[in-house]
Amino acid sequence: MKQQICILGSTGSIGTQALDVIESHSDRYEVYALTANNRVELLAEQAHKFHPAAVVIANEQHYDRLKELLADEPDIKIYAGKQALDEIVEADPIDMVLTAMVGFAGLPPTIRAIKAHKKICLANKETLVVAGELICQLAIENHAPIIPVDSEHSAIFQSLVGEGDNEIEKILLTASGGPFRTFTHEQMEHVKAKDALRHPTWDMGAKITIDSATMMNKGFEVIEAKWLFDVPADKIQVLVHPQSIVHSAVQFRDGAVKAQLGIPDMHLPILYAFSFPERLTLSQPRLDLFKTPLEFFEPDLQRFRCLQLAFDAIHKGGNVPCVLNAANEIVNRAFLEDRCGFHEMSDIIARTMQRVAFIKNPTYEDYLATDAEARKVAGEYVSQASM
Repeated sequence: MKQQICILGSTGSIGTQALDVIESHSDRYEVYALTANNRVELLAEQAHKFHPAAVVIANEQHYDRLKELLADEPDIKIYAGKQALDEIVEADPIDMVLTAMVGFAGLPPTIRAIKAHKKICLANKETLVVAGELICQLAIENHAPIIPVDSEHSAIFQSLVGEGDNEIEKILLTASGGPFRTFTHEQMEHVKAKDALRHPTWDMGAKITIDSATMMNKGFEVIEAKWLFDVPADKIQVLVHPQSIVHSAVQFRDGAVKAQLGIPDMHLPILYAFSFPERLTLSQPRLDLFKTPLEFFEPDLQRFRCLQLAFDAIHKGGNVPCVLNAANEIVNRAFLEDRCGFHEMSDIIARTMQRVAFIKNPTYEDYLATDAEARKVAGEYVSQASM
C-alpha cells in the first residue's frame, strides 16, 4: 500500500519540493492532507493536482475562498483554523507527517502527531529549538521516529547510519555564511531586507533566508542537533562553507570524519526522510567535484552575534531557547518590514533573553506562556527602535 503523507506547510519551499518528490514516486507515496496558512490559491492548485482526502487553511478568513476554489472537488474535506491543523495530523490513515511549517506554530501539531504515533519528517527546526527535551521524551514514549529533513541534520543522520553506538567526538555543522559573509560590521549596519534575501546558494522562504543572513538559522540548527543526536553543544562545531556542498559531517573518536555531499537542493533530504532506510532514484543534477572548490572558515561570532546568542541559550537551558526563538520571530518580521536594522535584531533578542523570567524545567504550558511573553517584550523593543 502507498504511504499516506500529511504535509504541514505544503505551499512553502519545503512543502512544494516534497510534492515534487511524491509526484516522482507516486507508486509509493500519496498525499492524504495538505495545509497552509494564507496561500489559499496555491493550496487549491495543489489540491486539484494531488486530490488529498483533506486540506486545512489555518487562517479562517480564507475558508470561504478555499471552498469556492475547490467546489469541483466534492471528495476533498475542507477545514480551517489552528485547531483543525492540530487535529488533521491524528487521522488514522496517515503514516508520516512532514512538518514544513515555519516558526513556533509548528510545535502544537507536531506534538499531536507524535502522540498519534506518526513518523515525523522534521523540517520545522523551531520545534526542537523551543521544546527539544519535551519533544524527544514524547517521541520515545510514543515510539514515534523523528527523521530530520534539514539538509545539515539529514547529512549528520546519513553519516551516522551503520555506526551503531560508536561515540561521536564532534559534529561538524556547515553554514553557507549567507549573503553578508564577507561584510564588515559597519557595512552590515546599512543592509536592508532586499539585500538579505539574496542568498548565494539556497532558495528558501523569506523568514529562513533572513535567519541565514544573521546566522540565527545556524544557531537554531546547533540546538536542533543537540537534541536529535544527543550531543552537548561543546561537541558541535560550526564551519562556514560558502559552496554548500558538504552538508555536514561527523568526526568519530578514531579521527575518522564522515560527511554527506551533494548539490544545494532539498529534494534529496526530503526523499531520504520519506524512504529511509532505502535510497530511491532521484532525478536531480549530480555533484561534479571537478568544478567545485571546497572552502571552510571559522564563523565570526562578533559580526554574527545571533549565533553566539544561540550558544548562550543552549548553555542556559530551560525556557531560554524558547525566548530566543520568539524574539527572533518578532525581529525577523520587523527587519523584513523595515522596522528595525540588521544589528538591532541581535540587540533586541539579547535584551529580551535578559528580561523574560527564567524557568529551569518548563512544561508545555510554560513554553506557551514564555513564547507569548517574549513576543510582547521583543515587540516593545521593536516599537522603541522604530520611533
